[in-house]
Amino acid sequence: LFCHDRKIQGTVFPNPSFDPMMDAQMIGGALQGFECDKDVLIDILTQRCNAQRMMIAQTYAGLYGRDLLEFLKEKLDGHFKDVIVGLMYSPPAYDAHELWHAMKGAGTEENCLIDILASRTTSDICQLKEAYTMQYGNSLDQDIYSETSGHFRDGLINLVQVLREEGYTDPGIAMQDAMALWEACQRRTGEHKNMLQMILCNKSHQQLFMDFEQFQNVSGQDIADAISECFDGYFQQLLLAIVSCVRDKPSYFAYRLHRAIHDFGFHNKTVIRIMVARSEIDLMNIKQLYKERYGKSLHHDFKVIYTLLLVICN
Repeated sequence: LFCHDRKIQGTVFPNPSFDPMMDAQMIGGALQGFECDKDVLIDILTQRCNAQRMMIAQTYAGLYGRDLLEFLKEKLDGHFKDVIVGLMYSPPAYDAHELWHAMKGAGTEENCLIDILASRTTSDICQLKEAYTMQYGNSLDQDIYSETSGHFRDGLINLVQVLREEGYTDPGIAMQDAMALWEACQRRTGEHKNMLQMILCNKSHQQLFMDFEQFQNVSGQDIADAISECFDGYFQQLLLAIVSCVRDKPSYFAYRLHRAIHDFGFHNKTVIRIMVARSEIDLMNIKQLYKERYGKSLHHDFKVIYTLLLVICN
């Protein structure tokens, strides 16, 4: 179901007793010497919202004359580093960071591209594109074009061109869109694949929700089932991610976390990315849906594996 009325809530909130000077000094002490006091970093950085962490970094730079984010990259290692460093980026910069690393080197982590670009709003994508260019000096569009291929690439490029009509709806167009989607699933030519991804990447989520209801009426089949039957590969996964995010983003991320934890072994990067990126948005909803759908809590599945993520999740 489309989550019209559910209260969307994260698990990390602004700390009411926030003191950036005290936090910066405590972090400075924790980072002194060869070893660092990880408990101090956990206690402070997981209990402050992102805006407060940015203020800590600014205060730290004034006190110690160095960039906190870069120093954390030097001092920390392993998955602990991935989480703490992730928390110290602004949301657009973190998305840019993840996209860059997903395309850097020999291989491409297609699921990272899907998770981010299929779920972000038009405003989010505009901001992460700016952050990507500032951080890496490259165009996100050009990097996607060079690192992916086929209709999957076309869909991603369409998403980053930020053409989605946010908030716009026209009930009269829903039947027209539904017929076009059904024809695309039936005929499956390159032209029809382009038409399919153009609708899914450009129409507002509210419009698409109406389109999907009409698709059910026209075809007698759910749009996600039709896409699963008619297409394959990363193109299929991208389309299904868009459909899922249109209907309920927290449900999509609950599914992605479960797959990352169980289906292919513990996929650390996916888990960390989702937990960090959604912590102030809808992680509470993700936790609830995870428990409802899979019968075990995220806390249970993280136990022993990731103490730090448990702190963020709680």
